[in-house]
Amino acid sequence: MAATTMLAAACGGSADGAATAADAASESSSPSTSELAAGQEGSDRGGSVDLDVEIGDCVRLGGTMDDATIAEAACGSVESNYKVVAKAKETEQCPSDVDQWYSESILGNELGVLCLDVDWVLGECMSVPESDNDEPQRVDCGDQDASDVYRVAEIVEGATGIEPCSEGGFIYDERRFTVCLETVRA
Repeated sequence: MAATTMLAAACGGSADGAATAADAASESSSPSTSELAAGQEGSDRGGSVDLDVEIGDCVRLGGTMDDATIAEAACGSVESNYKVVAKAKETEQCPSDVDQWYSESILGNELGVLCLDVDWVLGECMSVPESDNDEPQRVDCGDQDASDVYRVAEIVEGATGIEPCSEGGFIYDERRFTVCLETVRA
């Protein structure tokens, strides 16, 4: 069985179908660390992967595009870097603004896909590398050895732009929410 992944965005950067830092606005409400933003309450469109997770569960994704690794992780923990926001049979069924996806296939035919967003936790920090080759990692905000460190300042539901954020963030325009970030260390 082959597994593949695709990183769709880095803070301030963009790629096709990506969450991207840009401009616009809306109203604010902040989910607790264990809740899904309204736009993350995705659907299960079928498909199957070996990892038994549900929408709202978190995972640790790593490896490479051709040799991905994935394991269930407690949301908000140091092991977790992505949250499952939808499940599908094919990658094209994921929302266009997910941060990442994980798929399993046999002989080039997709069996199932997990649609993933970074496991953002209000007030916590993530190292979000600008390279598409590296996955985000939860880090202690005071870790002097970590680079590209951002603290989640707010999760703004109903937003389709960056205007509610003082510094920048990730926009999920299809699902209408924005994650506002504060730079801790670039």
